[in-house]
Amino acid sequence: MSQTRGILLAILLVLCVGTEPVAAEKKYDPGASDNEIKIGNIMPYSGPLSAYALIGRAEAAFFKKINDEGGINGRRINFISYDDAFSPPKTVEQARKLVESDEVLLIFQSLGTPTNNAIRQYMNQKKVPQLFVATGATQFGDWKSFPWTMGWQPTYQTEGRIYAKYILQNIPQGKIGILYQNDDSGRDYVKGLKDGLGAEAAKRMIVAELPYDPSEPTVDSQVVTLKTSRADIFFNETSPKFAAQAIRKAAEIGWKPVQLLASISNSVGSVLRPAGLENAKGILSTNYLKDPTDPTWKDDPAIKEWASFMDKYFPEGDKTSTFSVYGYLTAQTIVQVLKQCGDELTRENVMRQAANLKDFELGLLLPGIKINTSPTDYFPVEQMQMSRFNGEHGELFGPVISGEIGTQ
Repeated sequence: MSQTRGILLAILLVLCVGTEPVAAEKKYDPGASDNEIKIGNIMPYSGPLSAYALIGRAEAAFFKKINDEGGINGRRINFISYDDAFSPPKTVEQARKLVESDEVLLIFQSLGTPTNNAIRQYMNQKKVPQLFVATGATQFGDWKSFPWTMGWQPTYQTEGRIYAKYILQNIPQGKIGILYQNDDSGRDYVKGLKDGLGAEAAKRMIVAELPYDPSEPTVDSQVVTLKTSRADIFFNETSPKFAAQAIRKAAEIGWKPVQLLASISNSVGSVLRPAGLENAKGILSTNYLKDPTDPTWKDDPAIKEWASFMDKYFPEGDKTSTFSVYGYLTAQTIVQVLKQCGDELTRENVMRQAANLKDFELGLLLPGIKINTSPTDYFPVEQMQMSRFNGEHGELFGPVISGEIGTQ
């Protein structure tokens, strides 16, 4: 009897051991290992959009901070960032280098609409994440056709609709002159504005639409032409260098329209100060992140944390520029995605986690704005708030506006 009992106990012991949980198997794609995660990036460190280089440098500084704190699940970030001078052929060259030579896990925050468009097909064919691209062009949320490409910031169509709503409510008899970048980003902004106005109002109110090319030295001639169109509303959809030029030129020729400035260029340090703070006074724009020059946030814990980060890791960076804030926010977002990946650092799981951000709150986003994504929603930030520049900083007004309608 005791022998039978012993056999039964032995069997039970074997069964118990067999049912103990086994440690989850680690899974890696190129660019990931037990010790490292390689992240690729392409920025215009030179060329006509070099003002945005601040974003890439802020992101690099943030990843250094993460590495000093032990990395992500014990893995250090190897951030490999190349210059494309805002030239699509160069972007293609750098993307191929990152994927095929450096073997990065993903490309993060490559900047620009035509530049990202130049590599989108390649990235999706290779099935390498093209994640949180630094452009608000609506095409980068096309999860059906390009499941490996995802935007981050509010779309330009969303923003255009918000301006249209403001115009219809406050200046319904105004005449609108538009200056826009001659690519998909500019056309997206104009489409959003026109869609928001409606066909009848758009036809009645828009008196001039002038494109510019980033290779042009200035937009002075376009601003003069817009003045002669008798527009009293100026929609300034330009990148930083040209935005500063346009604001300054309007002041020089005595043109004083209501100015609506695209959010991509409403940075005090990078645009409004070079344009002349007095020249920029009264400019309207939209925001979704906290402006570090706004005294509203002087005691804000998130701004204080960001300022400490800047002092320690990016002391040469511009603390009056929202581009430094933007780089910090986007880097925080990719870190969250990689944390969610755990030990399954495959490209497929990176995209799965990027499309599974639920009410993700970041302290430097405006209150009430949260990041949400899903397998059928590749637009992480979809809310904005209007602001007016008072000569020193932007003053927020009105409600936080949700812009889902502008992402279709």
